[in-house]
Amino acid sequence: MIKFDHVGLRYGIGPEVLSDISFTLDAGSFHFLCGPSGAGKSSLMSLLYVGKHPTRGQIHMFGKDTHTLDRHELSLLRQKIGVVFQDFALLQHLSAFDNAALPLRILGLPEKKIKSHVEELLDWVGLGDCLHRYPPTLSGGQQQRIAIARAVIGNPKLLLADEPTGNLDDEIGMKLMGLFEQLNKMGTTVVIATHSIQILERLGHPRLILDHGHLSVFNPLSSVQHPPLQADHHAP
Repeated sequence: MIKFDHVGLRYGIGPEVLSDISFTLDAGSFHFLCGPSGAGKSSLMSLLYVGKHPTRGQIHMFGKDTHTLDRHELSLLRQKIGVVFQDFALLQHLSAFDNAALPLRILGLPEKKIKSHVEELLDWVGLGDCLHRYPPTLSGGQQQRIAIARAVIGNPKLLLADEPTGNLDDEIGMKLMGLFEQLNKMGTTVVIATHSIQILERLGHPRLILDHGHLSVFNPLSSVQHPPLQADHHAP
């Protein structure tokens, strides 16, 4: 589903924040993205949701070279991706319901079906009594749960989440991780950036580890640290 081939990314004329990143991720895989602050996790996430283009190298997603896609093709590609941004990226003038409903409205689903899906999911994440409240009136944890609901409601082919449990207590955080795992079992490819040692230790998925802009992979099941992934090397 995803292939990075010797990808580099820099901002302006500064040094590369990502350097020579090469890896492939199979459809239906689940990976954690780890690394210290400033290692480049958010930058890698932005490349994965095609929010940025690399300054060198190639990225293929869903069988397409992202650099060659026009605006319409990029829009269609992004509709296959659910994203939980670290800053939530909620639309402040829309209610919790309307924020979560956005992906379904973009897909053109009937309002009756949208109402059913959105109410069910927001109730499941503990926001059933907040449907008509606006983001500025909600806590950071509540806003984060709206962002997660919006990301998963359309059953995306690829789910990207940047610190999705950062503002949540442990119980709710693990409940939402269970939701991500359920989506993964249904075929969604999942990549989650996290600092949570608890989550990493309780869920034994492979880890993509960034350090000073370079990528390696760690598989807890084998306890083997691998060198940086090469272009045609499949992560475990």
